[in-house]
This record gives sequence, C-alpha cells and structure tokens, in this order.
Amino acid sequence: MTSPDAGPQTPADVARRAYETLEPYHVLAYFNPGLGDAQRDTGLDAHSFYVGARGGVLGECSPSVVAATFYNFAPQMISTSWAAAREVGLPRVMERREQMLDRQYREILGGLIEDAELTDLISWYGATVSELPLTGRPLAAAWAATSVPDAPHLALWRHLSVLREWRGDHHIAALVLYDVNGIDAGVLHEAELPDPTVTRRALGHKFFLISRGWTEDDWQASIDRLADRGLLTRTETGHRLTDSGFELYQAIERRTDDATGAAWSAPEAGEILSRTRPYVKAVIKAGVLPGTRKKEAAAR
Repeated sequence: MTSPDAGPQTPADVARRAYETLEPYHVLAYFNPGLGDAQRDTGLDAHSFYVGARGGVLGECSPSVVAATFYNFAPQMISTSWAAAREVGLPRVMERREQMLDRQYREILGGLIEDAELTDLISWYGATVSELPLTGRPLAAAWAATSVPDAPHLALWRHLSVLREWRGDHHIAALVLYDVNGIDAGVLHEAELPDPTVTRRALGHKFFLISRGWTEDDWQASIDRLADRGLLTRTETGHRLTDSGFELYQAIERRTDDATGAAWSAPEAGEILSRTRPYVKAVIKAGVLPGTRKKEAAAR
C-alpha cells in the first residue's frame, strides 16, 4: 500500500490513504463501551442493533435490499435482525445510536470538540459529500440523504459515514464484476496473503462468522468454491491465496480505489487527511477498538 510520505499521489492513492486513515473514527459506532446500554434500551441484540443502526437510512424496505447493500452478511441473519429493528422502529434505533456516539465522542475527544479546526474540516467534508455522484451507490445515497447533526463531532462522523459507504458501494461493484459473492468475499479477504507486506484489516475466521451470521459449513463450502477456481489452497492453519487469487485480490482493491478517487481529487485532499488524524488518533488511543487495547498496553 502507498506510504503517506510517498511522492506525488493519484486520487486513487489518496483514496486508499483515506480508507486506512479515517476508518477508526467511523467504526467507533460498532465498537464502544456504550453499545451494551444502547442494545438494552432498544431491546435489541448486537446483530439487530447493528443492522438497524447502519441500514435504517434505507427506510421501510425489504430485508433483501438491506442484505444486498451490506453484501457479505448472511441473508437470513439480516432478515431476522431487520425485522427486530423495524419492530422497535428504525428512527428510534438510529436516534439511540446518535445518542451513544455523542457520549462516546465527548468522552474520547475531550477538548478537541471545541477546536476551530473541526469546523473547517466539517466544511470541507460536507462540501465534498454534497458533490458525490450517487447513482448506482444505494447505501451511500441513503446516508447522503440524512440530515447533518448540529454537534461538530457527529457531523464529522456523518460525513465520513457517507464517504465510507460510497467506497463500500464501489467495492461491492468490483466484487460483482469479478464474480465474488458475499461470503466468498470474506473468505478471500481473510486468506493468508503471499505478500506479507500488504496491510489490511482482517476480522479473523471466527469473528467473521459470528458478526456476519454465516456457519462453518458456509465457510468451508466457500473455500472449496474458491479453490476450484484456483484462487486459494488449503493449509494446515486455514487457507492461502494462490498467485491468481492474490492478483484478483489486488485487482478488486485497485478498482475500488480507482472509483473512490473521485472524492479525493482536490489538491488539498492529502492535507485534509493529515488535519483529520488527531481526531482519529484520539479514538485509537482510547483503546476501545479491537486490537487497540493491546497496542496501548505495549506502549506503557
């Protein structure tokens, strides 16, 4: 992947940097100490709260629409969770998510919330989001139709959510283009890579199945399908991409970054990412995201 300190970068390079830089700020919504209270308040389990909070922007639609836009989640899990979230009320679930995030960001960001820099960043991200082409990007379009919160830290989260789902829609398009279905996309992503220098955010076999609602049989059948295509081989500890599989993996990532680069073509885009880092680092330093507690402990 491209180093932040590399020379001249294309919009696709900056898009990759943006994904790697900004993701922790967004995923606080899915990993934080307030989730338990939010789930209890709404009477929803972890799956149902997640599906309702993320997919609620789609409105009262069929669960098949939610499954299509989420892509790598088991359709049956989405169907059950979506029904539960709709029973509670999608506006209620999304409101409770915003309340949860407001408290978490206030505790994590502290004085950074009052920083004038945040206002400037919100202005730039807001203008960028308002100009995104949304045709063919259903989940991004739904998020872009939401109102902008008054609280600056939540406004930033909303803008980054639109950008994140916009990239996700592009990623799904690339997966469809290369004939990789939902669970196969997960198995492909979680495979051992031939090049250990390539960085990625892997969930791990067990967490992928738990969080996405697939079974072990589904996982093993996916490995067989991808092996039949010559994209991976089984190993003693799991599975590893073949050269062809790694080429496909890289092609999917390139297509995603190329499409997403349109949001990051402004000359100042790289600088904006650098200016956003302090807010992202505060989230990482809080130690609530997966893997960050261990990093913080090692630093002491």
